[in-house]
Amino acid sequence: MDQPFRKQDSVYSNKLRAGKKRTYFFDVKQTKGNDYYLTLTESTRKFNSDSQERHKILVYKEDFNRFLAALQDTIDHIKTNLMPDYDFDEFARHQEELEKEYEKRRASESTEDDMNW
Repeated sequence: MDQPFRKQDSVYSNKLRAGKKRTYFFDVKQTKGNDYYLTLTESTRKFNSDSQERHKILVYKEDFNRFLAALQDTIDHIKTNLMPDYDFDEFARHQEELEKEYEKRRASESTEDDMNW
C-alpha cells in the first residue's frame, strides 16, 4: 500500500539571514535509496503580513559540480563585468550591524523575561 506523503527531514541544514525580510535555507535531504540532494529555499516575509512566500530549488548530486561552477561564473560576471565599481562587502557590514542589533534585542527581552517571573 502506498504511504501518504511525508515531509523529508533534513540531515544537514544551514540558514543565511539576508536582511530583515529574506532568509535562505540550505538543506541536505536523503532519498529512500540513500542518496542525498540539496534543497535551496528562499523565504520572504510578505509586506504588511505575517505570512511568508517560499521558493525552492532542488539540486541533485549529479549536478552539484556544474551547478556550483555555473553559480560562481554568474556571480563573477556580475561583479566583474556588470558592477565592477560596486562594494559588495557593504552587505556583509550591514548584515553584521543587523545581527548585533538582533542580539541586543534578544538579550534585553531575555532580561525583561527574567524580571517578570
